[in-house]
Amino acid sequence: MTVKKEVLFEGKAKRVSATDDPELLWVEYLDQATALNGKRKETIAGKGTLNLQISALLFQEITAAGVPTHYVDTPDQGSMIVRKAKMLPLEVVLRNYASGHFETKFHVKHLLSFKPAIHEYYYKSDALDDPFINNDQIQALGIADAATLAKVRALTDQVNDFLTARFAKAGIKLVDFKLEFGTLADGSLVLADELSPDNFRLVDDATGDSLDKDVFRKHAGELQPVYREVLRRLQASK
Repeated sequence: MTVKKEVLFEGKAKRVSATDDPELLWVEYLDQATALNGKRKETIAGKGTLNLQISALLFQEITAAGVPTHYVDTPDQGSMIVRKAKMLPLEVVLRNYASGHFETKFHVKHLLSFKPAIHEYYYKSDALDDPFINNDQIQALGIADAATLAKVRALTDQVNDFLTARFAKAGIKLVDFKLEFGTLADGSLVLADELSPDNFRLVDDATGDSLDKDVFRKHAGELQPVYREVLRRLQASK
């Protein structure tokens, strides 16, 4: 049985602790919502548990589908055991449809379909406000080499294929999403962080309503019922 020990660090929505196994970490999902790169923060009761349940369900399914991940187990309703990974300081964004700042930046029609999907990278740095970064800059800064970037792209496409079909079964359109990757002690690249509506942009196929953190960003309603509905649909469509 894995035992939680001292807290290593706390982020915007998760707290990470060491365990009695040096290769495993204990991740607690917090009842906190953030926007504007953490400049706006609010406590939302029950959000952590909902995010954990959604993330665990998707990690279990996507691991079974052959995507390498850091997921190990879910010891309780608010925590996850994961393999320790050295994280790439990159936010990997994939866009299936136009929305968010892409839509406003390029003045394109909302939910314009992209085929093939658009891949983007952002340098993960709160101090720099997570700036856009391209492949050449990533390699020049020593963040990842060409071979690693090729693996990241291939895994991102694999995740997109799986999640697009999975959410479609639940009557949800996967508009875009953010992923993070890391390397394990043996050097293998794995999908890490979380898989939740905090990192996805989702819309109801029938109504077009947002089913993600845009509800919080745009002050469009209560977040907890939206995340609960996403979880309900995923569980019902297994």
